[in-house]
Amino acid sequence: MTGEDKKGPSVLTVPEGDDRPRLTCPDCGYVAYENPRIVVGAICVWDERFLLCRRAIEPRKGFWTPPSGFLELGESTEEGAIREVWEEARAEVDLDGLLALYSIPTIGQVHLVYRAHLKHGGFAPGPESEEVGLFAWDDIPWDGLAFPNARWSLEHWRSMKDQPLCQIQGVPAEWRHRLGQN
Repeated sequence: MTGEDKKGPSVLTVPEGDDRPRLTCPDCGYVAYENPRIVVGAICVWDERFLLCRRAIEPRKGFWTPPSGFLELGESTEEGAIREVWEEARAEVDLDGLLALYSIPTIGQVHLVYRAHLKHGGFAPGPESEEVGLFAWDDIPWDGLAFPNARWSLEHWRSMKDQPLCQIQGVPAEWRHRLGQN
């Protein structure tokens, strides 16, 4: 196959009505939009201690992070955060509100971090975690955190500990049926 035989979005051009170059199909005009990925997670607390997971996967395998990961299609950000806590730490949580939103354009991600309370003290490593633990503030492995947003979120939790947060709204009930949601 030669370059001329290649089908699909293969030409970098600014589509009509757009303001930036995008891969476009020269045959049919299809535009391959690349948009930021959404990461959801939670700062989970039990008895004034923070739930952290030691990563069993790359990137940053062996480093600690609050449970978080990519949002899946078909789930709300709240459902995604609860799922990530379960997948990584086998813990059940109640979300208290949106703690932080971090827009990180350099890596094409938007992070939504919730404040959460463990429903009980039970937890265990999930398939993406080597180890899971509860840490008092002074015992958090600060130099062993996987990503800067882990520190940002923990510090933001501390500064907002007794403050009201943005409450979770979701789609209003009267609109759910119009959008095909239960």
